[in-house]
Amino acid sequence: MAGAHELEMEGMNLNMEREMIEELEEAKKMREDGGGKAPSKDKKVHRIVSKWMLPEKVRRSYLDRANCFPPPVFIISISVAELAVFIYYAVWKPQKQWITLDIGILESPFIYCPDKREEVWRFISYMLVHAGVQHILGNLLMQLSLGIPLEMVHKGHRVGLVYLAGVIAGSLASSIFDPLKYLVGASGGVYALMGGYFMNVLVNFQEMIPAFGIARLLIIILIIASDVGFALYRRFFVPATESPVSFAAHIAGGFAGMSIGYTVFSCFDKALLKDPRFWVAIAAYLACFIFAVFFNIFLSPAN
Repeated sequence: MAGAHELEMEGMNLNMEREMIEELEEAKKMREDGGGKAPSKDKKVHRIVSKWMLPEKVRRSYLDRANCFPPPVFIISISVAELAVFIYYAVWKPQKQWITLDIGILESPFIYCPDKREEVWRFISYMLVHAGVQHILGNLLMQLSLGIPLEMVHKGHRVGLVYLAGVIAGSLASSIFDPLKYLVGASGGVYALMGGYFMNVLVNFQEMIPAFGIARLLIIILIIASDVGFALYRRFFVPATESPVSFAAHIAGGFAGMSIGYTVFSCFDKALLKDPRFWVAIAAYLACFIFAVFFNIFLSPAN
């Protein structure tokens, strides 16, 4: 046991030394490129982002071509749209209080509603509607804190693919496992980003967890627990005068992230379409998608 502990400590020390050497080399390179000037703030930001989002072997490749063009437009645009819809239903559609919105969102044309499944846009647009202040704040906090750095590294088209895959998986899973319940919130997309990111962390744990990584993981777990707890409350403990809301999207979004999200985020320096893992994940996703469509047309209790 002592020997294993010593090996673990030596591994941690080697990682720390490697990071310090990498920082010194990067700073030296930036000074040489900038005529002796200190590294710019944007370069420092990219260096921090690379440590949180990428394994060590591809950080140099990212830093060599890192820039803020295009900016993280997708995740910011989605967040602004979700906040705007929440404010609309909380202010312009008066509620008794903001903690849990009720009649306003249940009559929304965006919400996923079991008896209006022929309006297929609802399988995606439900992500714009949230059930209360805690619900939207939790989702916005997670998707901005994780989505912006992910989009800086992988760009909007890849992050958008993972996010929307989680949103669609969430509504389809809810239509199967909770077929008579309403569905609101962007948790499917948020959990897809989280699933993809943490699968990458798990596979490249030694290289992707910097200092204070454990504290960050604990904060994220706390947010997840709070969000899932609120979803469970909306599903099982709402008053009889309100309609319960499904929580299956959380689980389905996480699985979508751990499959499609993992392959997308692990292909930073590779052509995504040439990676067989991506096509395996897409094939599995499409198989589930086709089954869900078949279930909704022919087998759903909501029919």
